Amino acid sequence: MASNGYFSNHSQQARGASTVVTPGSGSQTTTLISPMGIGRGKMVPALASVARRSGRLSLSLATDKFPADKPSTTISTAPLGDKTPHPLRSTWVFWFHHRPPGNKVTNYEDGIRKIASFGSVESFWSIWTHLQLPSRLTPTTDYLLFHSGVKRPVWEDPLNITGGKWIIRLRKGFADRMWEDLVIAVIGDQFDDEVCGCVLSVRTGEDIMSVWTRDGNDQRAIDGIKATIMKVLNLPASTIMEYKSNNDSLHDRGNFRHHLSTHQHHIHHDRT
Repeated sequence: MASNGYFSNHSQQARGASTVVTPGSGSQTTTLISPMGIGRGKMVPALASVARRSGRLSLSLATDKFPADKPSTTISTAPLGDKTPHPLRSTWVFWFHHRPPGNKVTNYEDGIRKIASFGSVESFWSIWTHLQLPSRLTPTTDYLLFHSGVKRPVWEDPLNITGGKWIIRLRKGFADRMWEDLVIAVIGDQFDDEVCGCVLSVRTGEDIMSVWTRDGNDQRAIDGIKATIMKVLNLPASTIMEYKSNNDSLHDRGNFRHHLSTHQHHIHHDRT
């Protein structure tokens, strides 16, 4: 039975960490394992070489387009005895919103709850392995992931207001893998500093992902973000996505879910 909550009922360690024996050495190496994300299930060492070997997670601390971050202290557990954290380039925050179907929302922001922040590879996996999979969430539920510089994960936040979002609509059954791919791409700097965050909206007949951009007037950056989305999600060239500015969304005076569910293009993506 699907759960209304965002945490699973038990730790899913197999999704996050494992100890493997290095052939011929007799020694054990602590690794992070992503069954559906980095490298399509390949083991990625939780070491400084992760950026070099995977090309997906940058461990650089420097950034100049977002406000300075403080290291995340929400969860600092390192996997399997590795006491040294491996910092991500930025600190990120997971948020959550749930509304029972049929309940009218007068203020979307009032229903948003912060789950946790993270700023390292280890803290990300310690959160991620306990989050409920999208396929187990009941409608109407949103997962939100935003840079820590975004204080309110809504249109009106100063870092969001001048931007917009690319929208990808999915048939049921594809969100678990694609959401993980997207999250890892966002925190792993596949979009550089042009993306503020991403959102997954679980609905009754479909799941909807959106990638939020910083600058809605920079067409080159917007097009580049679309190309990156296509690449990291392995979408076919025929996929249609719609871009909508947050300013337009505000002028439409609709709520968040309304905008995500009434766009002209309805994308169904088959992954074979």
